Amino acid sequence: MDKHRVVITGMGAVTPVGNSVEEMWNNIKNGVSGVGEITKVNKEDYPVHVAAELKDFDPSDYVDRKDARRMDPFVQYAMVAAHMAVEDAKLEITDDVAHRTGVWIGSGIGGMGTYESQFETFQKKGYRRVSPFFIPMMIPDMAAGQVSIALGAKGINSCTVTACSSGANSIGDAFKVIQRGDADIMIAGGTEAPMNKMSFAGFASARALSLNEDPQTASRPFDKNRDGFVMGEGAGILIMETLESAKKRGAKIYGELKGYGSTGDAYHITSPAPEGDGAARAMKQAIDDAGLKPEDIDYLNAHGTSTELNDKFETHAAKTVFQEHANKFAISSTKSMTGHLLGAAGAVEAVISLKAINDGILPPTINYETPDPECDLDYVPNEARKQDVNTVMSNSLGFGGHNASLIFQKYEE
Repeated sequence: MDKHRVVITGMGAVTPVGNSVEEMWNNIKNGVSGVGEITKVNKEDYPVHVAAELKDFDPSDYVDRKDARRMDPFVQYAMVAAHMAVEDAKLEITDDVAHRTGVWIGSGIGGMGTYESQFETFQKKGYRRVSPFFIPMMIPDMAAGQVSIALGAKGINSCTVTACSSGANSIGDAFKVIQRGDADIMIAGGTEAPMNKMSFAGFASARALSLNEDPQTASRPFDKNRDGFVMGEGAGILIMETLESAKKRGAKIYGELKGYGSTGDAYHITSPAPEGDGAARAMKQAIDDAGLKPEDIDYLNAHGTSTELNDKFETHAAKTVFQEHANKFAISSTKSMTGHLLGAAGAVEAVISLKAINDGILPPTINYETPDPECDLDYVPNEARKQDVNTVMSNSLGFGGHNASLIFQKYEE
């Protein structure tokens, strides 16, 4: 069966380093961090004092204020990013294309903030005071559902929940939908809004978060003194479509999605498999799916969480897959600036990967001060680098042993 070529024609993002793609990218390439002191919960209740929160986010340009009150923030973020992406793509979802336009938006934990607040209401006042919107505000698929309703997209509508791989898996799964001919256009990505008491409690209890109280140095992927990830929030959305559809519309093409790999560690609920075995298999699978060779990859946007095991094992995985080429190409973790957006991370990093291709800029890993002998590759330390970028791999690795790799390439006829 012939596979359809899949291109990206629109992008939208709301992130800790900017509430639009361009604002985000300008800060990323200039090494600006979005990490600050926690403001959305009482930081004194936790050993963790820093996070990467959205700043000055207002959904009202795209979502009616009354409707927004009936959406958890993770849905609001997805709605705004999706509208931005559709505008960027100059896409009109008319009756002619609605049934061939789908939505696939992932989230790792969905509306945990809504669950938390409604449970507190239940405890204090009983079930009658729980909002009738509680369930549709909380469930992780509601970002995809609400975007579909708002935009009139009547094709396949789905949500991948694979922890921190959710955004990347959702893009990859949507890619396969288009490739096999089940849709012409997909609105795909990830969204997350974990700035609530239970999220901080859970991740802090699991000792996954950085205890560094300095916002400027807390997220330091691949650095020897890394001590955990910095939690972030936001959303990233791509408009993906068949090359035929994009050409028919005369759409601008940011790049082509060439390969997708997805594997399971079958090892541990939170720790990655030794030596990054599952990550390596996902990376190799993506390269094979794209019909490429390891040496074709110019840049790897790493999962790079700033945790001890992830960064070490992801480095090992890169060496396993790329062999000698691992010492010749660039790797960086933009989580050093955005923090870790959990289920939205892979989607936002897909946007960053495409901007790297279009602008010929390798984004840096900031806060890189002390080399780790076990992380000894080129992590583009501290400053962005001008370089022609043709092909990018982006990794996302999640609790439960989920691994996803995406490969984007500069579009050519």
